[in-house]
Amino acid sequence: MIVVPIKEGDNIERALKKLKRKFEKTGVVKELRDRQKFTKPSVINRERRIKAIYIQKLRQKELDM
Repeated sequence: MIVVPIKEGDNIERALKKLKRKFEKTGVVKELRDRQKFTKPSVINRERRIKAIYIQKLRQKELDM
C-alpha cells in the first residue's frame, strides 16, 4: 500500500504529484501493462538482445569519436 504523508495546509495538487511519483517509482502501472498481454520468452529474449546490440553500437560510436 502506498502512503503519502501530507502536512497540514499542504496543497492537494502537491499531494497528488507525490502520489504519482511514488506510483512511478514502484512500477505498479508498468507491471499492470505487462500483465495485460502475454509475450513469449523467446520474443522477450530477442528484444533484450536487440536492445543490447543497439546500446553497444552507441557506446562504440562514443569511443570512436
